[in-house]
Amino acid sequence: MSNRNIQLINLSIGRPKMMTYADSKQMETGICKKTVNEAFLSKEGFKGDGVANLKHHGGPDRAVCIYPYEHYSLWEKAFNVQLPPSAFGENLTVANMLERDVCIGDTYQVGDAVIQVTQGRMPCSTISKRMNLPSLLDRIIEEGYTGYLCRVIEEGTVRRDSSIRLLKRHSKQVTVLFANQIYFHSQNDIEGMKKIIAVEALASVWRQKLLKRIEKLSVF
Repeated sequence: MSNRNIQLINLSIGRPKMMTYADSKQMETGICKKTVNEAFLSKEGFKGDGVANLKHHGGPDRAVCIYPYEHYSLWEKAFNVQLPPSAFGENLTVANMLERDVCIGDTYQVGDAVIQVTQGRMPCSTISKRMNLPSLLDRIIEEGYTGYLCRVIEEGTVRRDSSIRLLKRHSKQVTVLFANQIYFHSQNDIEGMKKIIAVEALASVWRQKLLKRIEKLSVF
């Protein structure tokens, strides 16, 4: 991966608010974020940002949500729609940081902050509800184009025009796409799960889930 080609396309934050979807149904969600020029990134996430469902979102291992810009054109073509900025509720929309190229444990300098990739995102139905595209979630999981989450190693300000630079590639080189493939599609692949667990930077929620799967499979 070349640092020269990595680019921050959009920086977005937002507090949870009520979202109307599907014939006037409502839910509270933090997915509807707005583009900002700069924001301070703390260990818990961006100041001014937030999540509604603390069980499945947020926390130190999931402080920053990233989504590759390249997928926008794919989904727009597939569903014949025009997607808004931060359509998937991500904080950072980035170019040339695809799931196939980014590894669990990789560290990046983003503006004044340093972040580390901890897990692939576990997308939920809120994405489909926001876009009014019922099959979008299934397609995202099918392709493994989920985006990914990061912890904050060093706090600092991130600006819309900040550069992103790979500081260190993790030695295990377990890509986000590989982890997504094992997690969503190869749930009996014990060796694959062990390979993911071997990455010490892996988010605790993924580690726990994979360990439970291995334990369950090992009983038989």
